[in-house]
This record gives sequence, structure tokens and C-alpha cells, in this order.
Amino acid sequence: MNYRHIYHAGNFADVLKHAVLARLVRYMQNKDKAFRVLDTHAGIGLYDLSSEEAQKTGEWRDGIGRLLEAELVPQVAELLEPYLAAIRELNPEGGVGLYPGSPKLARMLFRPQDRLSAMELHPDDFQRLHRLFEGDHHARITELDGWLALGAHLPPKEKRGIVLVDPPFEEEGEYERLVDGLAKAWRRFPGGTYCLWYPIKKDAPIKQFHEALHALEIPKMLCAELSIKSDRGFTGLTGSGLIIVNPPFTLKDELHALLPALKDMLAQDRFASQRAFWLRGEH
Repeated sequence: MNYRHIYHAGNFADVLKHAVLARLVRYMQNKDKAFRVLDTHAGIGLYDLSSEEAQKTGEWRDGIGRLLEAELVPQVAELLEPYLAAIRELNPEGGVGLYPGSPKLARMLFRPQDRLSAMELHPDDFQRLHRLFEGDHHARITELDGWLALGAHLPPKEKRGIVLVDPPFEEEGEYERLVDGLAKAWRRFPGGTYCLWYPIKKDAPIKQFHEALHALEIPKMLCAELSIKSDRGFTGLTGSGLIIVNPPFTLKDELHALLPALKDMLAQDRFASQRAFWLRGEH
């Protein structure tokens, strides 16, 4: 449990994850009925990018920092609007001193009937997350291993929901845990929309991970990936991906507009790449 997201908050991987999460929330709101966002690895919820930790890596400068300075074509601006509107709300004087983690972003986009369940195991981070949402009746914050939430907290009583699984990938076998966790969760809540985050780096078992997901025979699984540079001679994070189970029918076309734009804005060398494709289902 050494992972602290403050060092990475607002980086290129957050941009992809949070832009898609905002699209999923907005799509769920096309119906009046309430839904719940279950965030299994929630972090502290709100990040101060002027902090010593965030400044030490400066990863946000090549993520949300670049995005805020970019000229966006109208279609891309519209797709990013829910995400960027939340950031502007947190930073009324401009720039990005404060950056919302997934639970805060989702909560900022909610209607009165929508609800949040956020899990965090790290005791210090749980305390900070709990304080952030103290007194908020739309949010339930639990000190819990997020992997356990995929059994105990599903299905939500609303019977509609987005399940965000964004583990730190600190330990061996996290890709396998993600597959097993999805299998368990989907059996309990097959109608839910799931958004699973994973890192792309040199020698990561992405092909085997995709094959294991495909073997689950879940009918609809969409994959979105964004890599910002070559992994040649570099062992750190060069890209990230999302698996979206039961995606909105509009999402594939939205990703085909959004991903190339994000690649162009966030690329760190000429080997940057992006792709969106069906792992299972519609083609």
C-alpha cells in the first residue's frame, strides 16, 4: 500500500480515465432514474497540484496542463466539456491548482438522485477522503479493500450503476486480479457498466490480459488505449487503457473522435498511439 496517487494526479492516464468516466456519467443521466458510481480504489478524492509531491514529478503538466492550453475542435470540446467544466469549477481563477480524483469528479457531475460509494484501504487516504465528503448524503465512504467491494457492494440498490476499478498495480498479478474481479462482479451485476483501468508499459502482459477478458464471454467489452511514447529503453508508464463493459452505444464513435485528439495533444514522441476496438461484441 505504498502507492500515492498525488504523484501522478492529472497525468495523461488520468485525462483518459476521467474524460471517459465523465462521458459514462452523462450517458447514465439520459434516463431520470437514479444510478450509483462504485469507485473501488478511490484515493483521496481531491489533489493539490501545487503540493510538494505533485511538483516533484510534475506529471500533470504533460496531462491536464497540456489539455487546458490546447485549441480544441468543437466536437472534441463538446465531448470533454463535463470533465473540463468540473476542473474550471474547482479553479475559478484559471489554471489547475486543484484536480478532482474519480470520486470527486463523479460527485460534481451528479444530479440530486445519483449516489456514490467510494472505497479506500490506505488509512491516511481514507481519512482524507472521508473528510472531503463529510456530511454529503449522496456519498458513502468505506475503509475497505476495493477488490472486496466487487462482491459485497453489488448490485447497488438503484440497479443501475458505473463500477470504476482503478487499482494501483503495485503487486504481481494485478492484471489477473482485474479479470477475476470483473468475472465475480459481472455475475452479481450483469447489467452494470464497468470501467477497468490498466497500465501499459514495457513487457506488460496486455495481449494475455485481453485474451483472458475475452474468455469471460461477457457480451459487450470495449477497449480504449492511449500511449504517449515509445517503451524502448523506458521501463515506466508509457500508456494506459480502459476496458468498458456494457458501454453506452455512443461511446465507440466518441472515442474515435476523442482518442486521436488526445494523442496529438499529449504525445511525448512520434511513437504515440491510440486505439479503440471491441474485445467482444459489436464490430
